[in-house]
Amino acid sequence: MESLLRTLTEQVQALSIAEVVAVVTAVLYLLLAIRRNIWCWFFAGISTAIYVVLFIGARLYMESILNIFYFAMAIYGWYFWYTGSGATPPIIRWPVRRHAIAIVTVVVLSVLFGYLLERHTDAVFPYIDSLTTFAAIWATFLVARKVLENWWYWLLIDSVSIAIYWARDLTLTALLFAVYVAMIPFGLLAWKRAMREQSISKT
Repeated sequence: MESLLRTLTEQVQALSIAEVVAVVTAVLYLLLAIRRNIWCWFFAGISTAIYVVLFIGARLYMESILNIFYFAMAIYGWYFWYTGSGATPPIIRWPVRRHAIAIVTVVVLSVLFGYLLERHTDAVFPYIDSLTTFAAIWATFLVARKVLENWWYWLLIDSVSIAIYWARDLTLTALLFAVYVAMIPFGLLAWKRAMREQSISKT
């Protein structure tokens, strides 16, 4: 335990200002997303732009590409929440069949890209990196469209990501994702409550 605390202290002292800013803005994104506040996408844009560079340095190339996608989705999310279905698009659910097709697609793409990364790059954790990347692309799209099930995807993605980031010495980011995992149940409950309120208001 004492060795773990010493290691953690050393890693925290070595943190870059860029990672600190990325983590703080990422936390603000999630807090505002839980409250369904459109400004969540502004902070998502800042955080993801920084992480593009950080993940290249950590040789997590798929994660870097993922954050380019996140940045684009921040723009899309802002646009959709502002213009789609009025200023506040309703929370919806999608059928199991649609999720099943998406999961199969994510797994196939992850195996393919994981193989290519393993053969042609110096990427670490190529298959897991690819899996979390493609799953996160899908989950981010669900957030932008306000699909309730996004929270279940994030629970799995963020749990796996903790181990990846810790292993690559992105300590603060690993802790950020631990906070994410702890906050996900609150997000799920908040969105479910808002969905019930939507149904009541329609009656």
